[in-house]
Amino acid sequence: MTKRATPIFSLIFVFLFITALRANAQTALFDSPGKFIELEKKSFTDFQNNRVSGTHDYTRTTASANFDINFYRCEWEIDPTIRFIKGKVTSYFIITSSTDKIVFDLSDTLTVDSVTWHGNQIVFQKIANDGLQLQFPSILNTGQKDSVSIYYNGVPRNFASYKPFVLSSHNAAPIIWTLSEPFGAKEWWPCKNGLNDKADSIDIVITNPAMYQASSNGVMVQESIVNTNKISVWKHRYPIASYLVALAVTNYTVLKDTVTIGGNTMNLVDYAYPENVAYFNSQRIYTKYALTLFGRLFGDYPFAKEKYGFTQIGGGGGMEHQTNTFLNNPEISLLEHETGHQWFGDKITCGSWEDIWLNEGFATYCQILFNENIDTANYFPILKNITRDITTQPNGSVWVNDTTNASRIFSAKLTYYKGAYLLHMLRWRLGDDVFFRAIKKYISDPSLQYKFARTADLKRNLEEESGKDLSVFFAKWFYGEGFPSYNCTWMQNKNNWAYIQINQTTSHPSVSFYDMPVQLWFKNSSRDTLITLNNQRNGETYWVNPGFMADTMLVDPNYHILAKERISQRIQLKSTLENDIRIYPNPAVDKLNVSILNPTSSQISIQLYNMAGQLVYKIEKSLSGQDELFTVPVAKLAGGAYLLSIADNKTLRIKKMIMK
Repeated sequence: MTKRATPIFSLIFVFLFITALRANAQTALFDSPGKFIELEKKSFTDFQNNRVSGTHDYTRTTASANFDINFYRCEWEIDPTIRFIKGKVTSYFIITSSTDKIVFDLSDTLTVDSVTWHGNQIVFQKIANDGLQLQFPSILNTGQKDSVSIYYNGVPRNFASYKPFVLSSHNAAPIIWTLSEPFGAKEWWPCKNGLNDKADSIDIVITNPAMYQASSNGVMVQESIVNTNKISVWKHRYPIASYLVALAVTNYTVLKDTVTIGGNTMNLVDYAYPENVAYFNSQRIYTKYALTLFGRLFGDYPFAKEKYGFTQIGGGGGMEHQTNTFLNNPEISLLEHETGHQWFGDKITCGSWEDIWLNEGFATYCQILFNENIDTANYFPILKNITRDITTQPNGSVWVNDTTNASRIFSAKLTYYKGAYLLHMLRWRLGDDVFFRAIKKYISDPSLQYKFARTADLKRNLEEESGKDLSVFFAKWFYGEGFPSYNCTWMQNKNNWAYIQINQTTSHPSVSFYDMPVQLWFKNSSRDTLITLNNQRNGETYWVNPGFMADTMLVDPNYHILAKERISQRIQLKSTLENDIRIYPNPAVDKLNVSILNPTSSQISIQLYNMAGQLVYKIEKSLSGQDELFTVPVAKLAGGAYLLSIADNKTLRIKKMIMK
């Protein structure tokens, strides 16, 4: 099988990288995303099960829509030995609809001490569904820029299986860390908790006992010791969704490095437990590779002016906090997935849980791309295994049709794997150059970058770049359920021409047929070739010439299409004779068929005469070497005898009496 061209860097770098990768064989290149899926699924489930009575939609936000957040300044006091938070969050905003009230999201388990506006305390009250309503003494007009400071404290709410604010330990050292996807931000700080409003930027000030080190988003611009406390100041100057804001405090060792991408150097900063420093250092080569690869494929790392890195926490899986992924161990598969999220999920965030695949399908495909560009021998088994997992059940769409069901939203089979395969098939359909240009166009779309997107936004960018209408594709592969199976038959004549019939069944009635380019691999012991056919209907037939006599034909050998079965069956050759001409039926009522098997000539003439010697029908056609079937219409001819004459441009001469 022809392998893909994979080198991205210099041959020396690739050799050293792959050597290091294989030396680290105890870490799987592509693990099941189950670890991080379960973490996300549990968070959603617990919020659903513990929702406060009353009307509340699945977005889990009560915040009002009459203001847009511009900037948060978050000041938090954290002691990792005590599960408690004390904070002051100042929110800068613009009024979008004149009002004297606005509502933030904040858990009703936290105590609000006061709210100040222009230096004065204002009235506030807790409302249903974890809302904090602020009452201004006067009307704030549309377009007005303003700010409020909320002082609060308390023990953030945790749930049975999901804990957005965690106190745990490692090697006898205490640690506090946060995990806010999908709805956990409001459990420990006042914010807008939905998928509809990003702050333009954020400042974070963390005060903790001096013996510990804090980690958060963006760049730490200042750190000082005041009495027995350490105060660290973080600035993040990119738009950010509330669930991507994070902090962690323990006895971290700070590991600093750099990576040069496209001539520009950016900072890498990891926060590792002291006992795991060597492991983090050994894994950084994979982070550098992922950043370089994804930067080449999708455009520059979205937060290059600040940093990227990992912070070690308890629990399994990982979480793509902006500029600072939290994870337990820097396994290669997590590095790939979470680093990909910095483009897909962080720079552009899904605007609805219906479209969660825009986060997770893309991040999973980043894992596939990472492996594709390291070692093709591992790449194809990954596609095969993902196909097997998706096709264990006949139904299911990438589109989330039930956004109240955590298992549906965070379905490994549909959101992660089928979402990734949808991208893989788009790439096959559009071609590598167009596909990756279109993804770059999507990720840098001024109306989307550092904002929220829906599937229609991705589709629009793909269509604009490719010039193709992808409505049918998305109707079948995004909204439609299931997948196809292929059962193809083929034969090859003495001239090396192959006759192929592509038959398809689908696993779910929502899609009756998947029209896709289908690649065929012809091979024998010494030669092989790939031929692609544009399959537009079930049972479609083709003649192709691979250029040699094949002994095997494989269907979709490179796993371009999500299909459960790819069956190929060779059928018996119709004839081994050269210029084997068959004429039937005789007598003929409506039509007379003339088939030519294994033709050796380049041109043929078929003529039909009545018994008076008058020409009543004639066909002349060039021949390529494939078997041909000609139809002579006789329905309108008078009954009686006719003479059929067949001649080629060599020595073939046939005359036969035909009865009507």
